[in-house]
Amino acid sequence: MRYVVAVAETNSFTRAAERCLVVQSALSHQVARLERELGARLFERTSRRVRLTPAGEAFLPAARQCLDAAERAAAEVAAAVGEVRGRLAVGVISTVTAVDIPSALRDFRERYPQVRISLRVAASDDLVEQVKEGAIDVAFLGLPTTARPQGVAAHELARDRLVAVVAPDHPLAGESEVDLRRLSCEVFVDLPAGTAGRAQSDLAFEAAGLDRDVAFEVTSAHFIARLVGPGLGVAMLPSAYVPHLAGVVTIEVADAPARVEYVIWSRFSRTPAATAFLAALDITATDA
Repeated sequence: MRYVVAVAETNSFTRAAERCLVVQSALSHQVARLERELGARLFERTSRRVRLTPAGEAFLPAARQCLDAAERAAAEVAAAVGEVRGRLAVGVISTVTAVDIPSALRDFRERYPQVRISLRVAASDDLVEQVKEGAIDVAFLGLPTTARPQGVAAHELARDRLVAVVAPDHPLAGESEVDLRRLSCEVFVDLPAGTAGRAQSDLAFEAAGLDRDVAFEVTSAHFIARLVGPGLGVAMLPSAYVPHLAGVVTIEVADAPARVEYVIWSRFSRTPAATAFLAALDITATDA
């Protein structure tokens, strides 16, 4: 099954063999043997690429689940004798500031070198779903103060207010403070509609009875700054995050919305690595 997953993810028997550290002929033989046992072809092979058949598409999710279960079982056995190994899949939003993620992962890898660490950046809502599905073990996200992660265990890390971010030559750049009404006259750069990061600002303007023009929607806070810097629009970002940006000016917002940063994990199962990572952050697994 490991070979099938590798071929499916690389679309190549050659690259799959390299990943699995076996010769291609051995990998191909094992996949063909499994296909005979199943009575169905899992892959369509052409001179240019390899792709899953409908039977392969049906087989792949179960194969991944079996591999995950085997990996988890091995990790649990290791944990029983005092070793932490297996995987640690971490998810983050791009503007997380409550935890220095690179430093935390570096320290964890030095302490538990047998753990394979992976990281993915996504929107808060997507991270919650991926934790529920078991694709991610621990995630760091930000939500409006009116929301809380649902269906997962959660620990509040920090609260922060949003600030306005404008170009250095913007007419507001010399102001020490503005309000939402003044900002509503501007063209905005923001995260995509429907995301938790966008909702923080949307809800604040709606509560104030104000409309605004979001002309630029991007998925990266750094790209937001790249659009704000030349004067294409203004933005609102967490105050603790904007010191990481260059070429923009920060202004306090009198009636600014706030956000809460959380770390979340599964309510039903945790890998030994996830438990150890939470402990390294001084977070107990009983927090919910």
